[in-house]
Amino acid sequence: MKEVMGLRFITNGTIHYYETGNETYAVNDKVVVQYGETLEIAKVVIASKRCHQKDTAYPSQAIIRRATTDDLEWEAKNKDDANTALRIAKERAREHQLDMKLIKAQYAFDRQKLIFLFSAPGRVDFRVLVRELAAVFKTRIELRQIGSRDEAKLLGGIGPCGRPLCCSTFLGDFSPVSIKMAKDQGLSLNTTKISGICGRLMCCLNFENDTYEELKRSMPDYGQEIETPEGRGKVIALNILSQVVTVRFFKNKKTADYTWEELKGELV
Repeated sequence: MKEVMGLRFITNGTIHYYETGNETYAVNDKVVVQYGETLEIAKVVIASKRCHQKDTAYPSQAIIRRATTDDLEWEAKNKDDANTALRIAKERAREHQLDMKLIKAQYAFDRQKLIFLFSAPGRVDFRVLVRELAAVFKTRIELRQIGSRDEAKLLGGIGPCGRPLCCSTFLGDFSPVSIKMAKDQGLSLNTTKISGICGRLMCCLNFENDTYEELKRSMPDYGQEIETPEGRGKVIALNILSQVVTVRFFKNKKTADYTWEELKGELV
């Protein structure tokens, strides 16, 4: 087993794990980290966690130092300058009539790279734009296309439930979501009703899915024939959480609801 700590480079972003060295850090501490070819500021979100030796973690040597007051002031200046860079990039993109939506700009801590995140309906030839931006900002420019979920995460907003988006408040990573989850939970299969503002299936469909799957395994399936106190029939509806089965009888085509507790042992 080895000790690691979790760092985030952006709010609610993916947690990156680094081996702990001689220095001890607390949650919410900020550190300067060697991340790829550049230096970045990261926030400690997990102070200490034990994991298997084979689990992947960045070496502790990648953590350069605890962020100083000067480092934090430099980080704030980078954010201000990045916002200015974003406005300039948007103007240049409009001049070139590029079909792209620039969402965010971010400087590497050491300003060796300036990254622009954008969304677009398809591929965009932004080579001329990159050359112009490199000439303006005198650093390496990277334009990175992101999907609709990442766009919603960065911009934030209010979901259909009336609460701030899960992705922009607490979700670090996106989990796969399928239409089967909505079906298992008895929700409408109308995609407009089960999609978030990003246009994709709502992430919250995944939150209770394990519970629904566990409960559903002990119940009959749709279309299955079962015996009831009032005769034989077919399952036409299920309320998974309430454990209620709706049955249509063969003899008179009427329907009735039963708790699954009543019907246990009658399944054929």
